[in-house]
Parts: sequence; C-alpha cells; structure tokens
Amino acid sequence: MVSTTAVKRALAALATRTDTARRPYVAVIDEADAARADLRRAAGFVDAVGLDRLAEAVDAAERAGDEAAAERGREALAAYRAFRRAADGSGGDGDTDAGGPERRGDGRDHFRSGPGIPKPDTGQDADR
Repeated sequence: MVSTTAVKRALAALATRTDTARRPYVAVIDEADAARADLRRAAGFVDAVGLDRLAEAVDAAERAGDEAAAERGREALAAYRAFRRAADGSGGDGDTDAGGPERRGDGRDHFRSGPGIPKPDTGQDADR
C-alpha cells in the first residue's frame, strides 16, 4: 500500500526533475492517468498535484501538439471531476471542481444535519 507521503514525495520529484527524457506535462498526465486505478493514489495525486495543475498540463500538451497526451489528460481530468461529484454527493452534470465549501464560496457543506446521538450515560433524548 502506498502512503500519501510517498506519493507526494514522488510527485514532487517528478515536478522538479531536470532531465528532458519526458516533458513535465507528460509526467503530470502520466501520473494522473495511472493514479485513477487506485483510490488512495488518486487522492494522493489530487492532494499533492491538484486538478489545476493537471488542467495546465493538458493545456501544455495541446500547445505542444501532443494530442495523445492531451486526450489522456482530458480523460483523467473528467474522471477526477466525476470522482469529486460522487464524493460531494451532487452527482449532477455541474462542475464541482472547486472542492469544498471554503473553495466553492457558497457555504454548502457535504455533511447533512440529522438527529443527535445521545451518549448512553447522559440520559439525553434520542431526538435532541
């Protein structure tokens, strides 16, 4: 099992590498594409790199004329946005790429209010 710290370290190394064997946008797209197969790795990618950087990599691939990489990047970006919609519970067609309520700015939260759960030894009513 890969830890988030290990993924962050690997992605940071990819982002700062100086060899020219692969262009930096290809490294980002390759990792985004590969990480989709494992939920923990995907979460680590989003946390360490982010969807904004993936979108920038797709743009760079398009500018470089690397349509194959750009297409893989677009597919990965669409998949991560779908993951986010599923996790957010929206399930709609709207783009919720902005993330949590502090980023969305609309005050919505993914937690739902419900009845309180009393502690057994307090004597509180269950409908509190």
